Amino acid sequence: MMVRVLAFLAVAAMLTGLLLYSQKRHEPLRVSGFVEADEIRVGSRVGGRVSEVLCEEGQKVAPGQVLIRLEAFDLASRLAQASGTVQAQEAALLRLKNGYLPEEIAQAKARVDRLSATAKKMETGPLPAEIRAGEARVEWARAQWDRAKSTYDRTAAVFRREQGTVSREDVDRATEELRVSEGNLKVRQEEQQLLVESTPRKEDVLAAQAEREEAAQALKMLERGTRPESIAEAEASVAAARAARDVVQSQIDELQIKSPLTGTVEALELRKGDLVAAGAPVLSLMDTSRYWVRAYVPENRLNIRLNDEVLIVADSFKDVKFRGRITFMARQAEFTPNNVQTPDERSKQVFRIKVTLLDGLDKLHPGMPVDLLLE
Repeated sequence: MMVRVLAFLAVAAMLTGLLLYSQKRHEPLRVSGFVEADEIRVGSRVGGRVSEVLCEEGQKVAPGQVLIRLEAFDLASRLAQASGTVQAQEAALLRLKNGYLPEEIAQAKARVDRLSATAKKMETGPLPAEIRAGEARVEWARAQWDRAKSTYDRTAAVFRREQGTVSREDVDRATEELRVSEGNLKVRQEEQQLLVESTPRKEDVLAAQAEREEAAQALKMLERGTRPESIAEAEASVAAARAARDVVQSQIDELQIKSPLTGTVEALELRKGDLVAAGAPVLSLMDTSRYWVRAYVPENRLNIRLNDEVLIVADSFKDVKFRGRITFMARQAEFTPNNVQTPDERSKQVFRIKVTLLDGLDKLHPGMPVDLLLE
């Protein structure tokens, strides 16, 4: 009898311990969610007609891979024009920075010397040597006239006495030479008179001096070189021309629609010859380099922190547990969504979290339902 009582008490104690242990032990909280990924819609900022389609739906693509090519239209000629403008502006800037040629400065110096001599000559008036030279020219013209007069008198006298010896043409020739020498003599006499009586006018002297000063200032400007303001203006013109060229070049670059990331082509409805609007998406890419799970945690289980690692299970891989890291926690509570909830906490508020997958990217896919195991 005593043995039966002790056995009964032992069984009762064991059952009581099992009951207490089951009440204290709890399973990790399971929160459901779906695997998600970034979807990138790719397009061109310039638009145009499609010339080549180099990808298909479901194809895996790498960063920088060309997916769509558009026709260039007139962008090539516009780029050539913009490049020519840049070269012209750069040449103008280089010319300003190099300054003036030695030949240009020498030419300006020669002009200053010439105008200085002219002004000095006008200030001093005719020289004695010039007056003597004028007198000599008058005497030479008078000697020519005397000779022509003598020739004419002799020819005319012979013609009157002996008409057969001297012809009429000889008389006419002598008459013409006399008139020419007489006119030359008058011109020389007038020149000499002007030379003797000429006195430079004040206005002419001032004009000659001003012209000489203008040439001297122009020479100084050449010797000093280009003004800094002109160089700055030329540099601004070069910068503007380069910017215009870069705009056209960027538009040409936009003719090739490239993949910005490693991913998969999800949607593509383009064919060669289609027109693409500027800024409009032409295809969508799924980023396969980063997956995450969006889930909602009850407010009484917020003992988790950012960067905590959690386990992830999926129905398709029952014997595999994947790792994830909490990368986002909402600061404001919300009500549990109807499609993602826990049965025993359905009526309570929850906080949205985001768990980024650390492994399983080759097995899990966007849209798959998974559970997060929150210890």
